[in-house]
Amino acid sequence: MNASENSVNKYTLSRSHWKPFANHQNQKLNYSVVSFYAGCGGLDLGFIGNFQYKDEYFPPLPFDIVVAYDFDNKCVETYNKNLGKHAEEKDLENASSILMPGAELLIGGFPCQDFSSCGPKRGLNSERGRLYETLVNYMRTHKPKVVVAENVPHLARMGGGVVIDTILKDLEAAGYRFEIWNLCAPDYGVPQNRTRLFFIGVREDIEGMPERPMPTHNGCHRSIEWAIQDLETISDESVPNQSQYFKASKAKNGNGQGDEKSKAGQPSYTIRANAKSRVQFHYKLQRRLTVRECARLQTFPDNFVFPFSATTNVMQIGNAVPPLLAYHVAKSVAAFMQSLV
Repeated sequence: MNASENSVNKYTLSRSHWKPFANHQNQKLNYSVVSFYAGCGGLDLGFIGNFQYKDEYFPPLPFDIVVAYDFDNKCVETYNKNLGKHAEEKDLENASSILMPGAELLIGGFPCQDFSSCGPKRGLNSERGRLYETLVNYMRTHKPKVVVAENVPHLARMGGGVVIDTILKDLEAAGYRFEIWNLCAPDYGVPQNRTRLFFIGVREDIEGMPERPMPTHNGCHRSIEWAIQDLETISDESVPNQSQYFKASKAKNGNGQGDEKSKAGQPSYTIRANAKSRVQFHYKLQRRLTVRECARLQTFPDNFVFPFSATTNVMQIGNAVPPLLAYHVAKSVAAFMQSLV
C-alpha cells in the first residue's frame, strides 16, 4: 500500500450500509443546509432528492437548502432555474462567514482544479487550492452538526499524502472529526467512470458518524448505451439540450490523440468540464456527445435544463457532482442526523 492510500485509509472506517430513516413521533422533519461552491447544483439536487432519473424516482430527503453560494453568475442562474431561488453569487474567498446564515449541515465541493490529475497540480500553492479554508471559517463561526465536502481522488496522492493530511488537519482543528469516503460512481448506478472523495465531518461533541453507503451496482455497472441509447435518433429539443453539442471533427494531427470515444457495453469515460475533451465522442455516432447526453451520464434528470451555450453547459455539467452519487451520500447523512433525535 502506498503513502497516498494510507492517507485515505487511516481516516476511513469500515461501515455497513445506511439504515432506514428513524420513525420517531416527534422527529424533526427537515434539516437546514448551507451549500458552498454549489455550481449548477448536482450535489444539492442529491441532498434535496425528489427527482427522476431514467425510470427511477428518488424521493425527497429531509434537507432544506437555506442558501447556496457560487462565484459564477451563470452557474447561479442554472441552479435557480432548476432548484429554486436560493442560490446567490458570492466570492467566498472574500466573504465573511459571520454574515452568512447558520445551518445544521454544511456541504460543498471545494474547487478541484489544482488537485486534479488533469489540472495544473499546484495543490496548496495557490489561492484556489486554499479555498477549502472558507469551509473551515464557516465551521468555526456556525458549528454545523455535519460537514460534507467533495473533491477529486488525485488530491490524496499529491505530495505523498501531505496535501490531504494538511486539509484534514485544518478541517478537524475547527472542532470536528472526519472520515474520507473514496466512492466509485459506477458502484452506485452512475453510468460513468468517475471516482470522488467525500470528506464526512461530525462536530466533536456529537457521537457517531454517518455510515458509508453500500454499493448498489457493484459488479453490474450501467453502460453508456443504457444511459443514452434512446437519444440516438433525437436531434431536436424534444429532449432539452439534445440539439447542443460541440461540432468538431477528429484531429488531423497527433495520430488521433484526443479522439478516443467511450466504448459500448461499459460506463462512459469521465465527463470533463471541457467541451473539446477527448472523452466526449459518442460510442456509435460520428459526433461528440450532446449536452443532454453528458447530463444523462452525470445522472441529471431530463427536466434539469441547462440554459447556455454548449461550451458553458458542458463545463457546468463536468464540474458537478453526479446527483445520484450525492443522493446515496445524502441518505446516509439523513439517517445519521435522524438518529440524533
